[in-house]
Amino acid sequence: MKDSVSDFIHYLRVEKGLADNTITSYNRDLHAYLRFVQTKEKIESLEQVSRSIIIKFLADLKDSGKSSKTIARHISSIRSFHQFLLREKQLDFDPSVHIDLPKHEKSLPKVLNLHEVEALLDTPNKGDAFSLRDKAMLEVLYATGLRVSELVGLNVGDVHTMLGFVRCIGKGNKERIVPLGSKAKEALEAYIDNGRVKLLKGKSREEALFLNHHGNRLSRQGFWKILKQLTSRAGIQKQLTPHTLRHSFATHLLENGADLRAVQEMLGHADISTTQIYTHVSKARLKDVYKQFHPRA
Repeated sequence: MKDSVSDFIHYLRVEKGLADNTITSYNRDLHAYLRFVQTKEKIESLEQVSRSIIIKFLADLKDSGKSSKTIARHISSIRSFHQFLLREKQLDFDPSVHIDLPKHEKSLPKVLNLHEVEALLDTPNKGDAFSLRDKAMLEVLYATGLRVSELVGLNVGDVHTMLGFVRCIGKGNKERIVPLGSKAKEALEAYIDNGRVKLLKGKSREEALFLNHHGNRLSRQGFWKILKQLTSRAGIQKQLTPHTLRHSFATHLLENGADLRAVQEMLGHADISTTQIYTHVSKARLKDVYKQFHPRA
């Protein structure tokens, strides 16, 4: 069974060209699925898997407290896996057919208001190499709406402060060019000129833009720890995730009249319906303002 998953993961990586994070999710979901099939259902071959077994697995996920969104992702992974096995003639039937995705409401993403954004961006102010790096990372995230994986994946050659843009590789290895604001340009130049040199630790061949204390590329987990520390220091009470500045970037652009298609392109969304969630955020914030300030609200 594990060999079949390995073949599928190889197919996703080589033929489909999916991003590493997406492949990791598929791998994690399918290994959870196989664990259930082998340990709880005592099944030794994928040929023995039936539709009812898959439904039992999904029920087990629900009983363990998994959200409908997570269950839907597992169904998608299992369905893609079995369709692959059918095409490769490793199986002669697909037990995942006609299993419906659970309905779930799209929750509105949490965003920061302008005062909170400014408080967060002003927090790395000690002037040392780490503060210059943290300031540059936050400014770039808010200026461009990059995903955190895209941010930490940047190389020095991807940033063009003189021309005012950054080149990044998004989901599906798609390249896009995103403009940089003046504040982000200043923060990047300060970090590259005065901070990154100190963090390099003599590693002249390191291409990564944002480095950790070992002089290596900063990881997503490393950024997450930094963000939690900065959020606490900034006195922000909201629960922030690494995606919060991306959400704030999109929402603030739309609130100030930006074109939805332009925001879609900058975010790297394949489908504009994904970007449209931010128009709902803007409307929700307008209602809050109305309720707060209108005398007859």
